[in-house]
Amino acid sequence: MEGKEKMGEMRDNMNLEPGKESRAETIKNEIEVLGRRAKEASRTAAKLTAEEKVRGLLSVAAELQSQTEYLLAENEKDLCMAEEKGVKASLIDRLRLNKERIAGMAEGLSQVAALDDIVGEVLEMKKRPNGLRIGKMRVPLGVVGIIYESRPNVTADAFGLCFKTGNAVILRGGSDAIHSNQAIVHVIKEGLRKERLSQDLVLLVENTDRESVNAMMGLRGLIDVLIPRGGAGLIENVVRNSVVPVIETGTGNCHVYVDESADYYMAADIIENAKTQRMGVCNACESLVIHEKAALAVLPMIASSLLRHEVEIRGDERAREICKEILPATEEDWGKEYLDAVISVKIVDSIDEAIAHVNRYNTGHSESIVTRDYANALKFQDEVDAAAVYVNASTRFTDGFEFGFGAEIGISTQKLHARGPMGLEALTTTKYIIFGNGQIRE
Repeated sequence: MEGKEKMGEMRDNMNLEPGKESRAETIKNEIEVLGRRAKEASRTAAKLTAEEKVRGLLSVAAELQSQTEYLLAENEKDLCMAEEKGVKASLIDRLRLNKERIAGMAEGLSQVAALDDIVGEVLEMKKRPNGLRIGKMRVPLGVVGIIYESRPNVTADAFGLCFKTGNAVILRGGSDAIHSNQAIVHVIKEGLRKERLSQDLVLLVENTDRESVNAMMGLRGLIDVLIPRGGAGLIENVVRNSVVPVIETGTGNCHVYVDESADYYMAADIIENAKTQRMGVCNACESLVIHEKAALAVLPMIASSLLRHEVEIRGDERAREICKEILPATEEDWGKEYLDAVISVKIVDSIDEAIAHVNRYNTGHSESIVTRDYANALKFQDEVDAAAVYVNASTRFTDGFEFGFGAEIGISTQKLHARGPMGLEALTTTKYIIFGNGQIRE
């Protein structure tokens, strides 16, 4: 009895629940098995021919289209759970599939299939004085692990890009989309099976316990790179705790700056689109910055447009003096990614103040200036620190599909290896290839 009491005391001191150790160990073992399967599959993936990749992608695209009703039925289960939990509408929209979105997933895979196969591409070749020819060749990363929330279309996009680049992929989606993700992976595997390709090229972590994320973060040697895609909490957790190398995707506090020379009608249209076309996505506009010489004329137009979409506007004192419907903003609002029907607005005295405000509060994602001043357009693009900087266009275009990548693995806001929408190149690395004719080093 004394021994049991001591064990209980030790567990209490360690803040562990009864059974938690065994559960964590069980999940760790499950994930390790997936990792070993993926590592083996990655060797097969690296040897796929360009023709096999095209056939596989087109087969999966066709399967997605033919299984639309099945996918919608499974997605409906996730939507019902989300509504029962009281999830806000903008996040339910991220989760929702419809015929158009499924068709878009299939079209994305078809576009990826049509892209040039970059694996094996020799990027450069130089001849050294000793006669050695040294070049760089593009090669797959190996096993890519992707941890993401909501948005089940990520499942198909991630598979397509990893498959095209000769990588195996382990997917760990959120519990809110588990039925949708299971269905999509089932369809992908069926498409691969029909082309006699390994079904282990895409593996889904079906255990949505948080311990599965911890286990993936510990699979150094089996997973070659982890890509977290979701909210700030998820991304920070993976970046801080993973022993597997991480490509960091970012949250999106995206700004639109209306310069003093802006076309006001263009500005209003761009901001309406950037904010309201889809509110729960990372490239939606969350913050407005307006030059004080434009504010009196343009802010009422913008506010009227946003209020029609029931967007709550929070602004500084000068903005509130112009539009009484605007609520007071706090310091927190300037750096907030709302993912909801809320936007902040700041009035500034110069483009330099606008750039300083954007650089202080942005997340390095997407920023836009609306202007007719060529010099100001170039200044904004030169000085704003972000992965994508626009002139006279909506931030909603920061997307792999819109950039011509067919799909995307995520939007990187870091500055190493990959930045912005990540397509095929971001999922490859290089190795040196050296040709000699008997050279030895003296």
